[in-house]
Amino acid sequence: MNTTQQGTVTTTLKDHVAYIQFAHPAHNAMPGAQLARLAQAIKDAGQNPDAKVIVLSSGGDRTFCAGASFDELVAIQDIETGKAFFMGFANVINAMRTCPKFIIGRVQGKAVGGGVGLASATDFCVSTQYASVKLSELAIGIGPFVVGPAVEHKIGHSAFTAMSIDAADWRSAQWAKEKGLFAEVFDNAADMDEYIDTLAQKLVKYSPEAMAALKKVFWAGTENWNTLLPERAAISGRLVLSDFTKDFIKRFKS
Repeated sequence: MNTTQQGTVTTTLKDHVAYIQFAHPAHNAMPGAQLARLAQAIKDAGQNPDAKVIVLSSGGDRTFCAGASFDELVAIQDIETGKAFFMGFANVINAMRTCPKFIIGRVQGKAVGGGVGLASATDFCVSTQYASVKLSELAIGIGPFVVGPAVEHKIGHSAFTAMSIDAADWRSAQWAKEKGLFAEVFDNAADMDEYIDTLAQKLVKYSPEAMAALKKVFWAGTENWNTLLPERAAISGRLVLSDFTKDFIKRFKS
């Protein structure tokens, strides 16, 4: 598998802001290797004294992240491999919540499944009007087990339950703003980027110690996620082996 098929993760440091971008030609779906690189990039930026704030984004125009890579999902043959794959999202979410720097999310387009989880795990997330969201996992026979804690932490139990059960329908960016996933929704990417850059430059002037302490407050009550998310990954790893899920993915890919 070449680098393009594995996806890319790049970090650009500018004016004390670490811009981390992931990209994949399959609508920014995330293979396991790419998830591992993303988790490491977030950890590295968190430990870099020159980076005061992190901006997380993806490549392309209208899709932020299509979730898990179906190519890898359909190839899973045993529970341990399944758990290891879903641990990719668990590791990214845990890296984001424990990172001592504020993470600003830039969501330019649709977010599905794991993409909703990534947006939820940012500390402050903005989007364009094209950023509709969907938790599609139940429709393919799994469930939003790994990303669920991050989504529920961000939008609340009721909204998370509704998204999880109504797995086939999209929610608009405005709906996501009303539920607290997005802080602001912009008409276009240019306006969104101007807002993000302005906010980031304000934040780099603030006390790093104060921001790190405040982030711990934001994520209070999630200290058990180092064990919870692996437990959830094991559930997904078992369910992905079901005939229901394998048949669904094969039909989707064909």
